[in-house]
Amino acid sequence: MQEKKLRSLFPEFDWIQEEGLRQKTVRCWLDAMNRGGWSLEDLDRLPFTLLISDCPVSFRTHVRSVTQMAAAAAKIFNAQYPRGPVLNLDWVVSGGLLHDIGKLLEYKVEDGRFVKSENGRLLRHPFSGAALAAGHDLPDAVVHIIATHAKEGDSGYRTPESIIVHHADFMNFEPLK
Repeated sequence: MQEKKLRSLFPEFDWIQEEGLRQKTVRCWLDAMNRGGWSLEDLDRLPFTLLISDCPVSFRTHVRSVTQMAAAAAKIFNAQYPRGPVLNLDWVVSGGLLHDIGKLLEYKVEDGRFVKSENGRLLRHPFSGAALAAGHDLPDAVVHIIATHAKEGDSGYRTPESIIVHHADFMNFEPLK
């Protein structure tokens, strides 16, 4: 039941063509929600960032927007650059859906406010998210997207798919701050 509702809240899951990857992506989401103690309803209350005071955008809206932008960019890239690297759209969509999954461990509610959890104090979401994804046997390419989508990836290598998700994420963050 919860899986069906989650998939209705995020129709982008159905954009993943490879069934095994889609199922692993969904299971990773459900596990993160369970570990963090979040309900499906919380996803529209939870701010996507604690760095913007009174953040006007929910976690769900942000994840959907990043995924949609990244997928659109990957499709355009593949169409316009047929001799360039062919971006794996399934990895882009899974990576977009999971890029901030670690925030479900990084945040908690305390006295009615969203704050950093103990996990979040010790591990930023790219680390906890990558660990969650690896624990669900997601492909290394998707784990890489999660691990490198934020500032932690700035000094290292990013795959073409990771570059797309990274920029989609910052296109959804920078204008709001």
